[in-house]
Amino acid sequence: MLRSGFCYCLLLLVITSLSAWADNTSEPEASVTVFDQVQVLPMDSDQVLSNQRVLVKGDRIVAVAAAAELEIPQGATVIDGQGRYLLPGLAEMHGHVPPTVDFSGMPARYLDDVLLLYVAGGVTTVRGMLGHDHQLRLKDDIATGKRLGPTLYLAGPSFNQHTVTSPEQARERVRQHKSEGWDLLKIHPGLSLEQYQAIADEAKQQGIDFAGHVPEAVGVEQAIQLGSRTIDHLDGYMAALGGFDTPLTEQDMAELVALTKTYQVAVVPTQALWETIIGAADRELLESFDELKYMPSRVINGWRRYLDAASGAYYTGETAAIHAENRQRLLSALYQAGVTILMGTDAPQLYSVPGLSLRRELPMMAAAGMSHYDILRSGTVLVGEYFAEQDTFGLVKAGHRADLLLVDANPLDDLSALYQPAGVMVRGQWLSRAELDAKLAEIAAARSAEQRGR
Repeated sequence: MLRSGFCYCLLLLVITSLSAWADNTSEPEASVTVFDQVQVLPMDSDQVLSNQRVLVKGDRIVAVAAAAELEIPQGATVIDGQGRYLLPGLAEMHGHVPPTVDFSGMPARYLDDVLLLYVAGGVTTVRGMLGHDHQLRLKDDIATGKRLGPTLYLAGPSFNQHTVTSPEQARERVRQHKSEGWDLLKIHPGLSLEQYQAIADEAKQQGIDFAGHVPEAVGVEQAIQLGSRTIDHLDGYMAALGGFDTPLTEQDMAELVALTKTYQVAVVPTQALWETIIGAADRELLESFDELKYMPSRVINGWRRYLDAASGAYYTGETAAIHAENRQRLLSALYQAGVTILMGTDAPQLYSVPGLSLRRELPMMAAAGMSHYDILRSGTVLVGEYFAEQDTFGLVKAGHRADLLLVDANPLDDLSALYQPAGVMVRGQWLSRAELDAKLAEIAAARSAEQRGR
């Protein structure tokens, strides 16, 4: 599984290119960061590259090569990687970002806290799945370094029965979202088939993706065939298969799984959160999550109220255990068929704290039979491929965005190595474990002060 390094000719090319870059740049050499003597998970294959040096300038990786054959530029900031592992930053492909203005009595700092929690959890890219006014400005502020946070790709405000009144108005709304600069369209329940068809057709004409839920009147088969970029939460499959209350077999799922593969539609399962939503989670376990200390009491109290009187379109109550097992069976079948699975948790939602919710989701992906390598791919290289038209990222490779996660053990052996990173680099900005701990302690202290001030 280990590879000693690149061949001599490739190394010569890397060193020559690096020297040319150093000679031509007008910026000081101190702007270079070097991860030294680190074990690299490049994520272009299931391997670990031993004893590497990774050079970063600005927001880009500029070189990756064996430590013995790649010089450290004078004045570079050096991060000791000996005994540690470096991999691409992870993604949240169904996340949420609070509005940039005060809402619902939330603390003024809540938005910045959410952004920091994503990064502290190793999440350097978020596909925001419900847009709000001013979020496009937030996206730009993060991209230009005015605000710390993961790179955002944002869906606009929801398409649903309240915002869509006709196929013609749906088309106009698609054009509006495209012109405003949203990255994709968010689909919610309640749309008619005619409205959904209009959205899909106009989205294709405008060159913008649509994704999210599967409206009941549409059904997952139509959603797949009409071009939904992802099917999120797996509920559309459960509705089509009767999986809410009846155990499913591989034969039951085979046709829809094959259709998903044929149309190259990806899925974002969000298994851990949905176990809570449908009523299958252990409340005592949920309440024991250490990361709850980072969330406002108003949020936590809302989550508790849901558990006290769970209801809603997705809650299945007495059959929740069957429903949860079916979701895992379906994830396994999709994975075995080679369907693209993308990492996502739908945070912040019920007991899913941004970034830190991955420690709840990844074990469920593993329990469905996904290998550790493929779980990592679901949040790195596959996300980079998804957003390939917007940027280059998802690998530890020259030219890729410098989103990196440094951990103390090999996550291919133990996924929990991801949960307490030695540091996170987001677009070239390095945050050490000590810096992350200090910022997390500040959030926890603010939450504690809010509790005392009630």
